[in-house]
Amino acid sequence: MPKIDALPFAVRSVLTRIAASFGRAWLVGGTVRDLLLGLQPHDFDITTDLPPEQVAALIPEASVRDAKLGAVRLSSSLVITTLRAEASYLDHRHPEQVWFITDPALDAQRRDFTVNAIYWDPIKDQWLDPVGGLVDLTARCLRVIGDPEVRFTEDALRLLRAIRFSHRFDWVIDPATRTAMVAKAHLLKALSGERVYEELTKLFTGPRRGAALRCLVELGFAAQILPAVAAMEGVTQPPQYHPEGDVLTHVAMVLDQVPEGDPVLAWAAVLHDVGKPPTWRQAADRIRFDGHDTLSARMAEDILLRMSAPRELRAAVVEICCDHIRMASLQLMRPRRREHWMRSPLFPKHLEFHRADCIGSHGNLSIYEAALAELRSLPPLREPLIAGSDVVALGVPKGPMVGQFLRAVHDALDVPAAPEPDRERALVLLRDLVVRDFKPPS
Repeated sequence: MPKIDALPFAVRSVLTRIAASFGRAWLVGGTVRDLLLGLQPHDFDITTDLPPEQVAALIPEASVRDAKLGAVRLSSSLVITTLRAEASYLDHRHPEQVWFITDPALDAQRRDFTVNAIYWDPIKDQWLDPVGGLVDLTARCLRVIGDPEVRFTEDALRLLRAIRFSHRFDWVIDPATRTAMVAKAHLLKALSGERVYEELTKLFTGPRRGAALRCLVELGFAAQILPAVAAMEGVTQPPQYHPEGDVLTHVAMVLDQVPEGDPVLAWAAVLHDVGKPPTWRQAADRIRFDGHDTLSARMAEDILLRMSAPRELRAAVVEICCDHIRMASLQLMRPRRREHWMRSPLFPKHLEFHRADCIGSHGNLSIYEAALAELRSLPPLREPLIAGSDVVALGVPKGPMVGQFLRAVHDALDVPAAPEPDRERALVLLRDLVVRDFKPPS
């Protein structure tokens, strides 16, 4: 069992201040669940029988923005909430009315899962388990408190949380809870894109994420919030390249192979083949998906925009989706073009994704190993032979044409088996190109 001495100082300070004011305080929710599982909690949730205004007076440095809901926030990871009961949820998220109470057993009735409704008073080292959370924790069972259909109707995000918890901890979902999850899947459409994105990102970057993705499809959740992903189930692939099976099986395997905790690679894994179902065709030689890479990139952009994903992540995922087939031709590129791509900031993620993509299909890592060896052996970056100022000095006005001439020179110099170019040769080539192609305005 956990001990109070193992808690962070800020948590112990809050508990001590509440006890000094003759209040009771308990750790609850995921905090207690993780502590009982021997894990380090990311967040600390304290609940108390003191009203929020008294808590705010005890902890003047805390934010009281959500005090009307009974929550006083000391930091992003430490929240003190007054015990409460709630009325019905009209918008599938917020209770219509909140009452502050003093009985943890009543407070437990509003919570989602039994394993998240275990109360521990560290000051007195006393435990309260009003809904059987300890039994379910021991049995590795995820069970909703009370009527599961009511709980999921109150807040549909609990549907996604159920999948995340069950796969993170390798728990079995209680049959009645699972039945209600299928029945209430349509409520997922009521969630905002931001909430869906946040929860799915946790799901796709956590343990057993490939199985979690398949569960989203199996329970009908993907059909509601990621229909393009649901459409991958049953879509056949050429067995000589994809012996693993259909597109969804491949995507789930790739998701398992990208590093845990990397949102960019996780979303790239989920979305890199969403263009396959619309492009599937049986050609004379084999099944083909012509242009699925560019279509997947466009679909990924639309999906992530709809969920208000961060711009930087969205751009990186779209680039990986668009270029994931390009990696196969890496060794056939002109040396300078290949080096230019390999030196780009996102290339390490391209390479890591290629590794996962290969393991999730044919298993051939020869391109990955060759690229990794070449990447590690790249010499320090050299100064460019010519710059924009050299182009402007020849009378070309500043603008897009300057870049066009620079690229033309670099492409002309990038010839296999040609001697190593130097600045003098590059300047001569630049002058020739400008004389030939630049027409000054009359």
